[in-house]
Amino acid sequence: MKNLIEYKGYIGSVEFSADDGLFFGKVLGIRTLISYEGTNATELIEDFHSAVDDYLIICHEEGKEPEKAYKGSFNVRLSPELHKKIAIYTIEHDISLNSFVEQSIEKQLANAY
Repeated sequence: MKNLIEYKGYIGSVEFSADDGLFFGKVLGIRTLISYEGTNATELIEDFHSAVDDYLIICHEEGKEPEKAYKGSFNVRLSPELHKKIAIYTIEHDISLNSFVEQSIEKQLANAY
C-alpha cells in the first residue's frame, strides 16, 4: 500500500529519494501541481500543510474556486461486450448503471479491507 497523507480534504503522496535524502510528494487527484518536501516525516507533513494552505490562500486571493479531488464522478472505459452485459443486467434488475458500478466497487473494496 502507498503511503498517503491527508489535510483539509486533500490527499498527498509520500515518496523518498535516497539520492537526495529527502521525502517528497504531491497532492493527488487535482490538475494543479502542489508539491512538498522535507528531510524527515515531520518536515514533510508541515510542508504539505503549508503547501495546501498556500494553494487555498492563492485561490481565495484570485477569486478562483479551489479544485476538489475525488468529486464522485469518473469515466470508465469497458469493452463493448462487457458494457452490453452490464446494460442487460441492470435492465433486468431494474437498477441504474451507476448504481451497479457503485455497488460493485463497494463490494470489491469491502473484500479488500
